[in-house]
Amino acid sequence: MTGTGLSSGEGRLRRIELVTDTALAHLAVEDLLDELLERVRSLLHADTAAVLLLDPSSSFLVATAARGIEEEVRQGVRIPLGKGFAGRIAAERRPVIIEQVDHSNVLNPILREKAIRSLLGVPLIAEGAVLGVLHVGTLTTRTFVDEDVEVLQLAADRIASMTRTHLNQLDRAAAAALQRSLMPGKLPTTAGLEFAARYIPGDAGGLGGDWYDVFTLPSGRLGVVIGDVVGRGLQAAVVMGRLRSALRAFALEEDDPAEVLERLDGNVQHFEDGVMATVLYAIFEPSMDRVTLSTAGHLPPIVATPEHGAALVQVPVDLPMGVSVGPPRRTTVVDLPPGGLLFLYTDGLVERRKSSLDVGLELLVGTVTVDEAESVCTRVLGRLVGSDHVADDVAMLVARRLPTDRVVPLDVVLPATPRALGDVRSALRRWLGAADAPPEATADMLVASSEACSNVVEHAYGPGGGTMAVHAAREGDEVTVTVRDNGQWRSARGEGRGRGTTLMRQCCDEVDVTTGVAGTTVTLQRRLVGEAG
Repeated sequence: MTGTGLSSGEGRLRRIELVTDTALAHLAVEDLLDELLERVRSLLHADTAAVLLLDPSSSFLVATAARGIEEEVRQGVRIPLGKGFAGRIAAERRPVIIEQVDHSNVLNPILREKAIRSLLGVPLIAEGAVLGVLHVGTLTTRTFVDEDVEVLQLAADRIASMTRTHLNQLDRAAAAALQRSLMPGKLPTTAGLEFAARYIPGDAGGLGGDWYDVFTLPSGRLGVVIGDVVGRGLQAAVVMGRLRSALRAFALEEDDPAEVLERLDGNVQHFEDGVMATVLYAIFEPSMDRVTLSTAGHLPPIVATPEHGAALVQVPVDLPMGVSVGPPRRTTVVDLPPGGLLFLYTDGLVERRKSSLDVGLELLVGTVTVDEAESVCTRVLGRLVGSDHVADDVAMLVARRLPTDRVVPLDVVLPATPRALGDVRSALRRWLGAADAPPEATADMLVASSEACSNVVEHAYGPGGGTMAVHAAREGDEVTVTVRDNGQWRSARGEGRGRGTTLMRQCCDEVDVTTGVAGTTVTLQRRLVGEAG
């Protein structure tokens, strides 16, 4: 069989109109591909038509849509870039014609099994980038002519353009959904600290890999992160999600921010080929008066205090994630007095094409003031962004240490289980630090309250379980902690049992245990000055 024979101007125009019909623009990408493939198959009198798109790694072509041999899609055919018929088209960015299919020129076994004799394929190119391949095949030997190539390339250009648009939309939607799922939906409520954060997607090609995170640590410390994965779109957001999870895991095992970033860098270099990211990781001590931090190529944070105002922290900047093996990473200790705040941000906030980075940093430092965290975010965005469009994503996180007189009482309700004891201890340690309790008083109240909570876990409930409620408040120079349950206590069993009250009295100035039909309440009081007991 020879060419299609439609060589007149009228026939060629009809082909172009059929392939480029603007009515296709409203279709979803899957329906669009199916409709275009059916039209292409009809126009070229072909038996099969298929689209293969490059996977995110750009290493394989994956069968995405097919008409005539749908098995290609259902079986997830993958063709290595540069190999076989389709792989050659994508790698060489040019049409390829095969008049007689055999094992030497076609890798896809389905085409051979279905007795496809001849193939014509062209690259899908949009905005200078190869997206994939469009090919047609016939069950009889066919000599494809230049006009066939022209029509197929026209269809490919149409598919590439519309697919790029649809994929960009899907990419942005998926990245936005992923970003929302990974960003803290609600920043944690932590005694002594006030948080506020913002994330603004940039205009240049959808979302990217900017993120922030706040999480508690078993030691009672608080981890704070801000980072930026180089790149844009869904792929950057996916990498960001993996880095966020890996950093959290390493933070559970290491107390030094530099060691956490060192381990994260090893993870990136081993598992994330070609990825680069900047990350700043900081840890608030339970007392909230000190922050230890380390930065992997990230811009320096700003600290603002009531006494000295705002300034960039003089922190050594180590290599970004994924660059190369460098010198050991370093940790910096920053003092944060009551009322002071730590301001973290990504480069999209301060980098502008028409001005230097120093100008942006100077403007930012001049804008950050000691104020409520939400007010700081609003003021910074109003001055540095205003009504302008930002080309790059912007992430920012403000952590403000509250004045001691503004520390709110602690209230937690947890299951009366052994696992919850560590959570209570961490929460109480953070609260005592925020309440400016000295080390000795903190240690005593932790011992006494842990004993009270342990007694609830062991004695208050039967197999059905229950809850324990812990409340802590400071009034003047005295701290009061109450531990309540609504169970019916069982008598202590075994040698050496039932000594918890004695231990609590040794650590506190006053201990009161009230038991009734509604449960038991243990009240612990400790002065923050002088000796207990």
